[in-house]
Amino acid sequence: MPPIQTVAVGSKNRVKLAAVESVLVRAGWSASVTGVAAESSVPDQPMGDDETIRGARNRAIAARRQLDADLGIGIEGGCVETEHGMSTCAWVVVVDRNDRASVGGSLHMPLPERVAALVRQGVELGHAIDRISGELDTKQNVGAVGFLTAGLVDRQRAYEPLVAYALSPYLAPDWWA
Repeated sequence: MPPIQTVAVGSKNRVKLAAVESVLVRAGWSASVTGVAAESSVPDQPMGDDETIRGARNRAIAARRQLDADLGIGIEGGCVETEHGMSTCAWVVVVDRNDRASVGGSLHMPLPERVAALVRQGVELGHAIDRISGELDTKQNVGAVGFLTAGLVDRQRAYEPLVAYALSPYLAPDWWA
């Protein structure tokens, strides 16, 4: 595969862009990274891993095609009901010019019941955190993870490993030959 020169991220959210840029810099890549508005074609608050992965995949495909980039990256945060209550989930999908997709994710973090109750009522997680915290647009900053870990992890730092997981076939290609 020729070197990766252009990466399109299916979002203009600065946290998601910074997560991708940070991983690429640490990997020694000099690819240009551009964020574009890309539809997820799933609800604003995806529920479950499958729906969240589908949203990330749709964003990755749309972004790559819009910019005719070498790679498209979609990042989607969701929520999932578990036997232990509601948790967060997040998934990253990378799609290349050959339509090969790679998926990385997890970020299962328990949600307090007052947050989960709002999500169950149809409130997007970021808006639920805004309501309870009194802050505005937290998903453009530290995110739910920042509030719920008392600042130990912010949204960008939470997404970075997921981006690296999804990029693993490109970061360590010999393992994938």
